[in-house]
Amino acid sequence: MAGAVSNPSLILRVMSASVAVANRAGSIIRDIMKAGDLGVVHKDLAKTDPQTEADRKAQKCIVWSLRRRFSGITVIGEEEESEKEQVPEDLLEMGDFADVLKAQCPDKYKDVKLEDVVVWVDPVDGTKEYTQGLYDHVTVLIGIAVNGTAVAGVIHQPYYNYQAGPDAPQGRTMWGMLELGAFGYEHKENPKRVITTTRSHGTKEVQDAIDAMKPDEVLRVGGAGHKVLLLLEGRATAYIFASKGCKKWDTCAPEALLHAVGGKLTDVHGNTYIYHKDVKHMNTGGVIAAYRNHQFFLSQVPKAVKDVLPS
Repeated sequence: MAGAVSNPSLILRVMSASVAVANRAGSIIRDIMKAGDLGVVHKDLAKTDPQTEADRKAQKCIVWSLRRRFSGITVIGEEEESEKEQVPEDLLEMGDFADVLKAQCPDKYKDVKLEDVVVWVDPVDGTKEYTQGLYDHVTVLIGIAVNGTAVAGVIHQPYYNYQAGPDAPQGRTMWGMLELGAFGYEHKENPKRVITTTRSHGTKEVQDAIDAMKPDEVLRVGGAGHKVLLLLEGRATAYIFASKGCKKWDTCAPEALLHAVGGKLTDVHGNTYIYHKDVKHMNTGGVIAAYRNHQFFLSQVPKAVKDVLPS
């Protein structure tokens, strides 16, 4: 890319800030794990949906940093928070990511206004896996929607390279935007039909949908961000989750990156999710996502499975 654009568009400035703050959130997540006190509380009676101090602190960092930078912006995070809460100044990240600011904004998005934008944040996607030491499943997700469409996104993997040893640099960040592309990873074609799906929220419908794909291999992993990363890198060919469960903050950023490279993410009926500020947070129609040949995987979902999920 060339030098920084002299007057970058709003969407690129929000993306640049999002990359910088995602990197900062990754550092927070690693620091809390290293300190040894995760501060786990459970958001449900069955204790299947944990929240840690990393979730709380990383969300404060992301949400309040973006609100400080872009006064009036709508930011929706997974964790509940108080609008009146005072956030320490040292938790805010005001930096930028130069590679984003060097990009040429697609004409379609040059005149996006602040009121058109909704940012969806999952500060720790894969919290359960984080508490279980499955660090490569963990991501930070920041999705940027414009007029209800997932247009741009950031996926930060805080523990990338963690198995290389305690002194090795950790973390990587992928970012992308429609009509611009996606960056920060390498894709390798996979000749096999490899399905990635949930490791902890399986149902009969989920399994029936997977079986209908006749996969060569099934990867059961945590986190929507991690699953889409597997697609982007070519380690999996489709992400199948024929069930309610994931939320808009789980899919906005991954969908944007996948769509930026020609892939597709929809519900089991082929509907694209909408991300305006008043939409219901639950993705009730499940997820069918693929780097290529999305229509094939969509066509294989059994009618009996589709009938269970609302369109």
